[in-house]
Parts: sequence; C-alpha cells; structure tokens
Amino acid sequence: MNSNVSRPTPRANTGSLWRNVVSDAGMAFIRLERRFDPLFRPAFDAFLRDPLARFTTALINSRRENEGLGIAEERLLPDEESFTDSIVKSFTRQMTDLWKPGGFERGGNTKTQGIVRGEFIVHDDIPEHMKRGIYAKPQTFRAWVRFSGPGPYITPDIDDVGFMSISIKLMGVPGEKLMDEEKHTLDMFAVSTPTFVTPDARCNAALQIESVKNAQIFYFVNLRESHILDLVMQSLFIKTQSSPFEAPYFSCVPYLMGEGQAMQYSVWPKTNKRTPIPRLPLRPPDDYLRNAMVASLAEGDVELDFRIQMQTDSHLMPIENAGVLWPEKLSPRISVATLRLPRQKFDSPAQMEFAKRLSYNPWHTIADHRPLGNQSRARKRMYWALSTLRHNMNAVPHYEPTGDELFE
Repeated sequence: MNSNVSRPTPRANTGSLWRNVVSDAGMAFIRLERRFDPLFRPAFDAFLRDPLARFTTALINSRRENEGLGIAEERLLPDEESFTDSIVKSFTRQMTDLWKPGGFERGGNTKTQGIVRGEFIVHDDIPEHMKRGIYAKPQTFRAWVRFSGPGPYITPDIDDVGFMSISIKLMGVPGEKLMDEEKHTLDMFAVSTPTFVTPDARCNAALQIESVKNAQIFYFVNLRESHILDLVMQSLFIKTQSSPFEAPYFSCVPYLMGEGQAMQYSVWPKTNKRTPIPRLPLRPPDDYLRNAMVASLAEGDVELDFRIQMQTDSHLMPIENAGVLWPEKLSPRISVATLRLPRQKFDSPAQMEFAKRLSYNPWHTIADHRPLGNQSRARKRMYWALSTLRHNMNAVPHYEPTGDELFE
C-alpha cells in the first residue's frame, strides 16, 4: 500500500465553528500566497529577511532571562518528562487517525521527497579545536540521505507550509553509540528554517495538542500564551520551495563538539541554481519537488556544503531554547565537510519504500556529538516510540542499513 500519495489537508477539528473557520481560512490564504510567492520572495530574501530576522531575534532575547549557564551546559526543564509524554501521546493519536496498518507514515517530516545515496567527505583543513568525533581527521562515510516535506500530512507540494527537512544517516561510523539499536550509524537532522518552530519541549507539547486538531495557528496566536515572535521567525524563512537541493538546512538544536564544546550544523547548496516551478500561478504537479530532484540527479552529481557554528556565548547562543537564532557575528559558520550526492536514479517504488524501513534518531550518534537541550532529550524517546509504532503497524522490523542495498 503506497501511503506516500498526496491528499488534501484535513480541515480543522477544534470543536468550535469559529475556530475551525479561522484555521481553515488561514491555511487557504497560505496556499494562495504560495502560488505568487516566487514573484517577490527573491527580493525580500535579498534585502529584508536577514535584517528582520536579527530584529526579531533581538526582541526574543529582550524577553529572556540570562540563566547563567556555561558553554555546552544543560539544565532540565521542570516536569520535562511529562512534556515528552504529551508529545508522544499527541503524535500517536494523530498518526493513528491518519494512517492505516501497512501504510503508516512518520509523525513529522512525513512526505518522502526521496532517499538518495551520498558520501559525507570530511575536509582536511578544519580548525584544530573542531577536530572532534567524526571531524577528527579527513575521511569519507557512505550515507543514506532522506529529503522530506513538513508533515504531519502528505499534501501536494504547493499546498504545504513551505518547509523542508533533510535526514542524513552516515554508515560505518566507529565507536560506541548512545542508542544501542544501531551499531554503526550516525544520524543528523536539519530543517529549512534556522530556528525550531517551538523554543522548548513544553511549548512543543502545546503545539502538538493544537496540531491534532489541525489548528496550529491557535498555538501561535492566543490570549493565554502567544508565540507571535516565533511565528514571525518561521514566516521569514518558509516559502514556496524550488527543489530540496536548493535550500539551506539548519540543525536548530545544539550538539556536543567534543567534551565542553557545543555547536549547531547546517547544510548549504553550493550553487545559486533555482529550478523553475511548473505552471505557477496555476497548480504545479503534486510532486514537483521530487521531480526537480530526479532531474538534477539525472544530469549529474549534487554537492552540498556542511558547516558548523560553535557556541561562543551561552546566553545569546542558548542550549535550552531552540527558538533563538545563533548570531553569525559571534561565531561564523565554518565549512567542515561536503555532502556529495552522486548521479543516480532513486525514485523507484522499491527505493521509496526503503525509506519507510529506516529509523532516524539524533541519538544514533557517538558521545563526542551527543545531542544537547530539552528538545533533543525529548526527541530521544519521542523518535524511538513513534518509530516503533510505525514499524509495528507496518509489520516491518527495525533495519540498520549498510549502504550495500540495491533496488530494482
């Protein structure tokens, strides 16, 4: 059963007529705006986006207290486990409502645009203090790289909220892993906005409660605890995407870079190429993003630049708040590796189905790159629980890839 087929987004189900109308009208406006976005977005991005992002970040920081934490230092949220419980409960309910056994999809980053073979090539000119873990020496790892849409629904690409993600699974990584379900892999995640949609796990739990009702707008805009600035920050970067290969991706949450150091990473296209979106402002093909990937990898290799930003200020570059943009003026992003996607054909039904077998978890990693912060601590159990649910409902056992997989 191919559940990775686009379908309309369900209408809001809040139990209130006026709230349903507001939520559905908001989504209709976004879908309309996406048809015209490419007409003005390049100029907006070039002249306004980054200054507005810095201004919004300053407003966010003006409302934050300095917690007095050190570099790479963590602090548990009060009742942190209960927020993780709530997140898992919300996703489980939503997945169970959306998918049938045999066709279960992921709770987030749901639509698979494609899963492709890659090589993660570590550079030899990395600054000495960054030569930790997998970056300690020049080396190359094989990788399975999954590009995906936002979720929790699988919609036509033009109807999503303008958000993409990348999941990188390196294989043949030596050393003991923080989760023992996979012995030789290391997973990395990034999304096409430089800050996470919620600042912490407590807020994430609140967002997922509204997401079950398909009424996320009432998390951001409400009289009890508004998150307008987080909405503004997300809105600066979500847009009508041209290709999964043509956008930067950001980890949004920090990781260790060896003991006593923290970093965030990002993935950047090496060219300024922009694939034309077919038929705009009319309706493009449902899977035009996947089609753009197919065309690019039929022409030749695609290379992406992998960059690391070190934490140098524990307040302005926080560990426990994923809604704060780490300023480049305090710590520039430094290129440390190349993610090379060789020319290939990847969109066979067998290879698309292979994506469903894989489990990505940021805790599939080594101690030198341990995930940091409450969002990552929640992800450990959340990703494991939802992956287990998906595999059980699809009667597919957990699978650790080797890179030797072949598909017809």
